[in-house]
Amino acid sequence: MSTYTDRIQPTDSGIATYLENLLASKYQIPTFQRDVVWEKENVKKLWDSIYKFYPLGSILIWKTSTKLESHREIGGIKLADNFSSNEYQYILDGQQRTTALLMSIHGGKIADKENFDPTLYIDLTIEFTDTTDDISYKKRFLFWDEIDDKGGQLNLNIERYKRYKQGLIVKLKDIKSDYDTIEDRLLEIENKEHKNLYKKQLKRVRQIFDNYRISFIELRGIEVAEVCQIFERINQAGKPLYIFDIVVAKTFRSEDKKNNIPGFYLRELINNFRESIASSQYASVDDWTLLQMLAVVVKLEFPDAGIQNITDKYLNNLKTEHIEAVWSDFKTAIAKTFNFFDNCLHIKGPKLIPYRYLYLTITAYFYRNIKPNYIFLEKYFWYYCFHNEDLLSNTTHLWQHIEFLNQQKTTNTYSFNQFKIDINNLKKSFYSSRGRLSRAILSLYANHEPKDWAKPHQYVLSDVYYLLTDKPNLHHIFPVNFIKESGIASQIESDSLMNIAYLSQITNLKIRDKNPLDYLKEYDQPGLEEVLRSHLIPTIILEWSRADALPEHALTIFIEERVSLLLETLRLKLDGIEFNVFDMANRTDNIGGSLLRKS
Repeated sequence: MSTYTDRIQPTDSGIATYLENLLASKYQIPTFQRDVVWEKENVKKLWDSIYKFYPLGSILIWKTSTKLESHREIGGIKLADNFSSNEYQYILDGQQRTTALLMSIHGGKIADKENFDPTLYIDLTIEFTDTTDDISYKKRFLFWDEIDDKGGQLNLNIERYKRYKQGLIVKLKDIKSDYDTIEDRLLEIENKEHKNLYKKQLKRVRQIFDNYRISFIELRGIEVAEVCQIFERINQAGKPLYIFDIVVAKTFRSEDKKNNIPGFYLRELINNFRESIASSQYASVDDWTLLQMLAVVVKLEFPDAGIQNITDKYLNNLKTEHIEAVWSDFKTAIAKTFNFFDNCLHIKGPKLIPYRYLYLTITAYFYRNIKPNYIFLEKYFWYYCFHNEDLLSNTTHLWQHIEFLNQQKTTNTYSFNQFKIDINNLKKSFYSSRGRLSRAILSLYANHEPKDWAKPHQYVLSDVYYLLTDKPNLHHIFPVNFIKESGIASQIESDSLMNIAYLSQITNLKIRDKNPLDYLKEYDQPGLEEVLRSHLIPTIILEWSRADALPEHALTIFIEERVSLLLETLRLKLDGIEFNVFDMANRTDNIGGSLLRKS
């Protein structure tokens, strides 16, 4: 039985032994590791630290029985891939150092540097004088392009090339594997003082291979969710590791033509799907959400697959065969989900979806559903997005929703409880990229396909519009500065989403801080009433503009009118559902409608 003391174990290994074990696949570098950045200066500094017997920092190894997709080569150096083991050893931290060590001794190829040879040489004529010397390493450790007499620094390279031909500049690999031959060549040097210096330098490098120890920290009994957190914390400046990367690595399968077994690569499937919907803003939905959508579908199809929830612990249980079985219908369900948001609800981008879990529940509804009920689905969306209580904020809610949607899908029966909404919450709602009600209100505005005030024939929520910004281009109907200068309302009323409308950037800039009575006159032409209605803006403000007079408490009146318009709109969308409107500020209720039951 493992204990907490077994989870973290320090150990060490010689450089040569470590690299031999790596080539023999006793260690693996998982594919979720960052791309190697090969900098000559950094590699030289690495070897200078080793040369001075400085510590390199520990390499973090995760020991587990889980098999992940691993790199089959490092810089062109082939690694054994036909292997299996009861325990795998994955390098979680130390890939850069490991790659630098391996390629500086065994050579290879660097991406985007086709003609560069990463094999490292040492110049035995560069005397070691002081461990604090931080300059001579640049001359001591050399790459071939710094030695070759056809290199750029012609005169300098000629002298180095001569020393190379004399056996005074040698490969680190040759010192490791053919020490005696190199030493014999040094014996031919006549100058005794120089000979002793070069032999001393040579011996120091051999001592590195014989005595320098690389430190390891081995992790055992670590769950995949913990690996993600550990990886992220030790790579704070780099790319964090997500459960998606782990699942991609775990479910990877190489093609086996001999036994007619196709390859499987989840990342490629996801990327291909994204390309197929590239014109939609929903192609940007993150990998984690897509993975959770996939897990929900796998759970529906395979109840005993071990996907009890959508947390990292259970996402780790996704298996290749289960993903393969659902993938085709899953793709169709996702596409229908995104199309529902985009073209049925006219919500043109993922930034406005009130609940992230809606991706999961609606995908579950569309999965293998040949006759989806879009009227029901729209009621479902608006009911839960605007309900006064957060009814889709945790995984318990999630599975309840999926069960509810599945009932309608399989039996075509459903019923909604009383819908509740607080007028005061609508009045005091303000823009928040994470606020559920905020996004619900903006989604409702978008749903009516608002048109541009200056160009009534043109919709403002174009694809280009959403590509230019990561949040809606919002305009205060009563501009903030105008409110401050006139003193007609409080800051809360000023920032309320009831005082917000979508506008094109050009129109927004043109209006700026003008009195609404003035700027509306500029756009008052036939059809403006219809344009305002497309924004769910009460036309009473146009009446004020035509009369050239704002009443006392104009913004308060306007907000009351717009709240009423939103409620009227929601009543129509939730037709047949018992509708309870109340105002917590005034403790009043207004119940109307009846419980919706259909079959």
